[in-house]
Amino acid sequence: MRVLHLISGGDSGGAKTHVLSLLRDLNDNIDADLVCYMEADFSKEAREMGIPTRVFPGSFGVGLKKTREAIENGNYDIIHCHGSRANLTGALLKRHFDIPFISTVHSDYKLDYLGRPLAAMTYGRLNKLALHHMDYRVCVSDSMRQTLIDRGFDPNDLLTIYNGVDFSHPAPSITRREWFGKIGCDFPDDSIVLGIAARFDAVKDVATTVRGFAGAAEKNERLRLLIAGDGMEREMLEELCVQLGVRDKVFFAGWISDGMDGYYASIDINAISSLSETFPYAVTEAARAGKPTVASRVGGLPRLITNGETGMLFSPRDHETMARCILALANDEALRKRLGQAVYEKAKREFSTESTCRRQLKIYKTVLERYSRPRSGAVICGAYGHGNAGDEALLTAIAAQLRTIDPDMRITIVSKNPKHTKSVHALSAIRRGQFIRLRRELKRSKLFISGGGSLIQDVTSRRSLWFYLHTISLAKKCGCKVQMYGCGMGPLNYDYDRRRAAKTINRCVDAITLRDPLSLELTREIGVTVQEVLVTGDPVLNMHCRSDADAAAFMRSHDIDPDGRYICLGLRSWPGFDEKCGEIRKALRACYDKHGLTPLFMPMNYDLDLPVSEQVAGGLGIPFKIMPKTEDAELEIAIMRQMKMCVAMRLHSLLYAACGEVPSVGLSYDPKVSGCAQYLGISCVDFDKVTAQGLIDEIDAALSETGADMISRRFEYIKNVEKMNIETAKRLLGE
Repeated sequence: MRVLHLISGGDSGGAKTHVLSLLRDLNDNIDADLVCYMEADFSKEAREMGIPTRVFPGSFGVGLKKTREAIENGNYDIIHCHGSRANLTGALLKRHFDIPFISTVHSDYKLDYLGRPLAAMTYGRLNKLALHHMDYRVCVSDSMRQTLIDRGFDPNDLLTIYNGVDFSHPAPSITRREWFGKIGCDFPDDSIVLGIAARFDAVKDVATTVRGFAGAAEKNERLRLLIAGDGMEREMLEELCVQLGVRDKVFFAGWISDGMDGYYASIDINAISSLSETFPYAVTEAARAGKPTVASRVGGLPRLITNGETGMLFSPRDHETMARCILALANDEALRKRLGQAVYEKAKREFSTESTCRRQLKIYKTVLERYSRPRSGAVICGAYGHGNAGDEALLTAIAAQLRTIDPDMRITIVSKNPKHTKSVHALSAIRRGQFIRLRRELKRSKLFISGGGSLIQDVTSRRSLWFYLHTISLAKKCGCKVQMYGCGMGPLNYDYDRRRAAKTINRCVDAITLRDPLSLELTREIGVTVQEVLVTGDPVLNMHCRSDADAAAFMRSHDIDPDGRYICLGLRSWPGFDEKCGEIRKALRACYDKHGLTPLFMPMNYDLDLPVSEQVAGGLGIPFKIMPKTEDAELEIAIMRQMKMCVAMRLHSLLYAACGEVPSVGLSYDPKVSGCAQYLGISCVDFDKVTAQGLIDEIDAALSETGADMISRRFEYIKNVEKMNIETAKRLLGE
């Protein structure tokens, strides 16, 4: 494989480090050449590292012409651009060559020229246009990928890589005192040194670090601040130090010319206060030195820094919280060592230069395979974009399972609200009813997934049934393999709908995986003859969930005690609910008196379910809580895991409870609820037969030791069976 990298050549900081270290490692595996557009330290260091390097100085037109000649004569497989000038060059040359052009997005192009309005209007806009013309964009953090998605870039054409550092690099032999002597710093030997290395511009917001340091230094006389870098805001920062009364405790080191090893060895705490970041080397290089970081919660920083575990986080511009974080670390040497060791181990495991190189090679392979293959990836069609948390959890689960086959798989969703789907799930989306776009996407995809959820039913809408059957038929006509994925079947009340469903499924579907035995009975009843029909379970059952710490933090932030004892309610509106509302209240009051369980209402389809929850809660006469809207299924499952009991009409409330092995009772308003409850091995009461005493008895039985043990054993079994959903998809994809 031959790849040509283009970059202006005047770059410094993270982009320079990323490109040079990456090219050095790539050349051990492929042929990776470099073109710069000016002679500077960048090209000099590249040659010293053995990277094949050419410099095309002069005007933009001269560089464009020479780059075109280099591509024509180089037999390259991929052109890889870095930065605005390279992006514009690549965008203009792309139409002349039948090879993929990609760009690494090292920073937010909207913020690159912050404080320079003329440059933003010219270079910034041209860079944005150029990025849109690239075949693929490589984002240096998940957060940067999400930013581009929110700006309209296709998620399928955005790939992610993280900056890595060389952990085989020897530790510096120089002492702090020796290094301070080299740079002319006279901090006392017993100083606790906070360090920040950054350009002095608006995006890096070094002023917040100065303010945070000043606040902490008032309470710890040993604190000192070492600032490495330079830029337009230098004078302002020096004046700020004077205003805050800390000028004698701050040293401006300028740019460090002989490498950053001595710098990181000499500080005790690393600081990053940027307003925007991708994944800066300042955090990984500090981690390599075993130094804890206090950082603003932006970009990819939370990927490495877990608050209180591998560092400390604060909101951008919040210098008061930053001061508290700095002070906590300054006052506790053991805490500094613990967080420093933890971040070192995590960074070495996940963010080494070797892992970055492997990831880049995987990206090249993915790009070339997509460029040469007529088909790849999957289209998923279900009840997505309607605001129902259960359906959104299904999408999260199915997409995550497909990513286990290939982390970079093309996945496109048919959604009622594609903008919401793109933003929340970071997946490409097509609006329901846009059949021309859907046909185009199906013709380039290998697999069509219908599901999950109960799509083949005519209770809520016959038109929706016909829509889903039409998409199945269209997918088969476009040459896709078709799977009904972890879905429910029925009810089908109309003979025409039964005949049409059976005919479409038999003609078009390659494999069916169902979530419960009742659905299997219906497929047989209506005459489905597809050879591969399996009962596997709902995809949500194996869904990853957030940590208990995340759940506790969210609950605290909404005035819900994470150490409390709760019974979770997943209710929905249904005919006859007003008559049953009083019975549910009586049962909840009895549960509170007998078991000490406080009702916690968790609306799944928030806008529709919240009024019902408030209706029940309004006349309870005992304490209760109502969960706010999260749009985060993994967090909701983690919160459900904190519950002691669950009573639910909503199917996915019961599934969330099963994921957390929480004792549950279903209130069945639809056969899908009773079918799911039967498969999960939990008790279920017909909604129209609910009484207070009957519900109390079911709760008592579920809370008993026997009931809890049975749930645990059953759940382990169904988790293993559910894996057949993705195994079937993997086979259909030919992986």
